[in-house]
Amino acid sequence: MDADTVRVCTYNVRRDVADDGEYDWAGRRDAVASTLRFHRPDLVGLQEPLAHQYDDLRAALEGYEWVGRSRGAGEREEEFCPLGYRADRFDRLDAGTFWLSSTPDEPGSVGWDASWPRIVTWARLRDRRTGRAVAYLNTHLDHEGPRARREGAGLLVDRLAGVRAGDPAVVAGDFNCTTDGAPYAILAGAGDRESPLTDAREATPHRPHGPTTTRTDYESLVPGRRIDHVFVADCDVEGYGVATDMGGDGWYPSDHLPVVVDLRV
Repeated sequence: MDADTVRVCTYNVRRDVADDGEYDWAGRRDAVASTLRFHRPDLVGLQEPLAHQYDDLRAALEGYEWVGRSRGAGEREEEFCPLGYRADRFDRLDAGTFWLSSTPDEPGSVGWDASWPRIVTWARLRDRRTGRAVAYLNTHLDHEGPRARREGAGLLVDRLAGVRAGDPAVVAGDFNCTTDGAPYAILAGAGDRESPLTDAREATPHRPHGPTTTRTDYESLVPGRRIDHVFVADCDVEGYGVATDMGGDGWYPSDHLPVVVDLRV
C-alpha cells in the first residue's frame, strides 16, 4: 500500500445483547478489536456500540483519536456511531453530529417512521502527509422505517456539501439497504436526485475482494445482504474488499462483516 493511500474501514460491531449467548460482547470483544488492529485502517467508522463497547474498543485500539456521541438525548445513552482516525496522520479541522430527522440539530430526535434516533457522525481531517483534507461521515440508517431510510439518505446528501466544504468525502456505514433500494439510489445519484457520491465497490479498478454480502449469523454468511457501503466523492478508489476475518474456528466476530477500502484523496 502506497504511503499516501488512506485505508477506510466501516464495521457494525453489533450491540451487546444478552440473548446472543456465547456471541455476546464478552465473547466477541477481543476478536472485534483484533480484526480492526489487523486491517490497520487510517479512518474507521463503527456502528451500534453501546457506551461500554465504545470504551472497550477505544482502550484496545491504540493510536486513534475518536469523534462521536450517542444517538440518544444524553451523551452516553443508547448506541453510538463513532469514527476514529490515526492521530499521527490526521489533524481534526471540524467535527459534529446531526440527527436523521426533521429536526437534525435536536439531540435524540426520531425521524419519520424510524424505530430509534439515527445519527451521522462526521469529521473534516487534514492529512499531514499530503496536506489535503477529507471529510468522513459515518452513519447507520433505521432498520424498520422505509421512509426514515429514504429521508435520512436525502438529508445526508443535502448536508454533505456543508460538511465537506469542497473537500473530498467518504460516506460509510450500515445503510440497512441493498443496492436495489431507494436509499442506495439517493446516495449513489442513481435516481432523480443529484449526488456527488459513488459506491466504492463500483469504482475500484480491481475485482472486489471477498463476498457479495456483508451479513452473517455469526457462524455463516447470510447471502444477498450487502447493506454496509462506502461511498466516495472526489476520491480515487485503489481497492475494495469485504473482510471475512473469523474470531476463531467457525465464527465471525459480528453479525456484519467489515468493509475495507483503499483510497487516494
